[in-house]
Order: sequence, then C-alpha cells, then structure tokens
Amino acid sequence: MANKNLTKAKKAKNDEFYTQFSDIQKEVESYLEYDQNTFKGKVVYSNCDDPFESNFFRYFVLNFNRLGLKKLISTSYKPSPVANTQLGLISDDKTLTKSKGRPKITANKFIINEVGDIDGDGSFTLEDIAKQLRVNKNNEWTPLEGDGDFRSDECVELLKQSDIVVTNPPFSLFREYLRQLIDFNKKFLIIGNMNALKYANIFPLIKDNKVWLGNNYKVNGGAMFFEIPEAVANLDQVREIKTDEKGKKTYITRVQGVRWFTNLDHGRRHQPVQFMTQSDVIKFVTKKLFYKYDNYDAIDLSLVKNIPSDYKGYMGVPISFLDKYSPEQFEIIGLGQGSLYRELTPKGLSKEFVENYYKNGGTGSISENHPILGYYDENGKATIPYMRIIIRHKKK
Repeated sequence: MANKNLTKAKKAKNDEFYTQFSDIQKEVESYLEYDQNTFKGKVVYSNCDDPFESNFFRYFVLNFNRLGLKKLISTSYKPSPVANTQLGLISDDKTLTKSKGRPKITANKFIINEVGDIDGDGSFTLEDIAKQLRVNKNNEWTPLEGDGDFRSDECVELLKQSDIVVTNPPFSLFREYLRQLIDFNKKFLIIGNMNALKYANIFPLIKDNKVWLGNNYKVNGGAMFFEIPEAVANLDQVREIKTDEKGKKTYITRVQGVRWFTNLDHGRRHQPVQFMTQSDVIKFVTKKLFYKYDNYDAIDLSLVKNIPSDYKGYMGVPISFLDKYSPEQFEIIGLGQGSLYRELTPKGLSKEFVENYYKNGGTGSISENHPILGYYDENGKATIPYMRIIIRHKKK
C-alpha cells in the first residue's frame, strides 16, 4: 500500500522531503563502528541534494576532516522550489544573479576539497563553509549547465569521479537510480521505500548479497521523519512544527516503510538472531501447526520472530525479515509473488483454490495459475498472505 504522505506529495507536485541530520549521523556513524576507514580517502557524492538545504551536504562537510574525505561533491536539481533560498549564507555569490529579490533558480554543483576554521575562531560551522566557498580556491561552487538530473551527462561524469554515493534519491526513480549505481560499480548509502525490494531488478541484488538494508532499521519503528521546507509545506502531511531561535520553522512529516539501502558493510548484518525451536514456537506462540503452501513446498510464517531455529525446509517470511537478515545464518531462495515467483516454481494457484478464496470473501484480482503463494488455514479457508520471501537456514 502506498504511503499516504508520499501519495499526497505526488498529487501536490511536492517531493521536497529532506532527510534529518540526526538520521544521517546515526546511520553513517554505525559504519564507522564497523570500519573506521569506511570513508577515509574517498570521494563522496550526493547527487540528489540541494546544497542550500541538504543535511547530507551539511553532515559531510562538517565532518570532512574527521571522516578523512578526499572530496565532497553535491549537485542539486533545477526545479527545486527552495533552491538558493534557504541557507542564507552564500546567496550573494556572484555565480548566481538575483531576480525579483531572490537568487535565480539554477542547478548547482558544490565541490569541497578542503575545510577548516577559516576565521580562526576555533570552531568550524556552516558560516565557515560559506566563507570558504567564497575565498578558498580549492573549493568550487558553480551552476550546472543542465537541470542537475542524476542521469545527465555532467552528473554522470561527476559520478565516475566518486567512490561512495550518499543521498535520498526520488522514490519514483529508485529502480533506475540504483541500477545506475550498480552499472558504474559504486559504493552507496541511499534511502528508499521497502516496496522497492520486490522490483524484479532489485530483489535479485538482495538475494545475491550485492545490496542489503542499512544498520538503523529500528529507528522510529521502521519509519523515517523528514523535513519539509516552509515554502512548500502541505499541512496535511505535517506531524510536527519546530521553530529555531531565529524564528525559522521546520515542518516534520513521518513516512512509513523507509529504509537505508547500501553495499557498505556493517556489523549488524553479521550478527545471527536467536530463535525458538519449532516445538516452542507452536507451544508458546502460535498454538497451532504451521500452514504449508498449497502451491509451494514451504511453511508460512506471519512474523519474523516465529522462525523456528530447527526447521530445515523452506520458509515464507515477511519482507521485514531483511531488517534482521544475516547472510551467514540464512539463504534467500526467492520472492513469492509476480515474475520472481515463476523462478521458484511454475505452479500457480489452482482453480479450486481460487474458487475457495472468493467463496470465503476473498478480495482482489486473482485467477487460476496466478503467480503468488497461497495456503489453506485450519478452517479450510483459502488464504493469500502479503508478500513473502522464501528462505532457509544455512547448512552447517
């Protein structure tokens, strides 16, 4: 089911959802705990970020020296309704001309090669960044020739120069965006919706251990809070309004089912999860035997915590399993719906199953030989669970 806030934003042509600084900090720091040299000597590229508003740009430039970055590149997209208006530190730069009291809306390129306490006051702040962009010849701020689309030639050239891409790409272009990163063999840490995991060109990457979910899946119960600029805020989306000491308002919205996607290693994915035995799950939790699919040799598990530690066969689990997935503990066999289901088995739903399903109040559009998993419950009712991933324990 589509997220309400994202749906409303799409209808209102407002997709200005900005990742909070604290969420970026928590996620990036967790990789440093696993390998403190994750970003050392690397060129980091944020290619979907308005540097005037982006907390990705702010985090990496403020931590440039501590992380040991070689270079930071950030590019923005031209149609942004807040571009060049919010930072308020460098809006008088000569590379941009003012129109009707505000800077001309352009796609911008920021390249940071060096940072430091430029005014000698013993601290390093965004004001120092502004000053360095004006006077430090080792850094660059210029308008892009095009609109800043990540697929444009000039943005692709910048991508080729980078080592790690860290950003919040447009969810509607997530498949194409991730494919570009894979094609150019880039390391990345990006934000996407869980529904992207079922895409035919993304799930195989998960299955083959080429892409995995990030570290902080527990943050906000599997949701993420995003900032919306005041200039474009839709109050129907707003969960909270924060006002800083200067009176600037920040509007916060909550988006469910959002995760970090990455191919950077982190410690949590190598930590096995402890589960109960099959008999204990049945005795203390389910109070009944596991359902077996009518059209695939596997049991259905509605909750990840109910995975039996001693079951040797195939198991169908919710997609949230990937939050706790350890490639040393489990093997991913496939996805239980759509075209990827056909890779598991040619056996779709039977005619009898479909008739039983609708007879007992089933909804939706399914038909004979439909490529999706189904089972009969203890009352003989044909049931189709929500999306399932087929897994099994790794053989020891």
